[in-house]
Amino acid sequence: MYVELLGYVSGGLITVALLPQVIKSWRTKSTKDISIPWMILYQIGLLLSIAYGVCIASMPFILTTIVEFLLATSLLVLKCMYR
Repeated sequence: MYVELLGYVSGGLITVALLPQVIKSWRTKSTKDISIPWMILYQIGLLLSIAYGVCIASMPFILTTIVEFLLATSLLVLKCMYR
């Protein structure tokens, strides 16, 4: 049980780390310092991580990575909107 809790806490912190950038980009309507190639590679990595989480059947890993992927997707959408 403690291992699963550790997974949720660590995954949650990593996921929340992306939130300030999404909020800042949305408020300022500026994403000029965000690289599209980086965003694409990051999202591919997240998708592969989700697949890995499914393979090892780790719900904490799967759920937090899906949320992180959704945040990264919103950042990519903002990047395309504010180009």
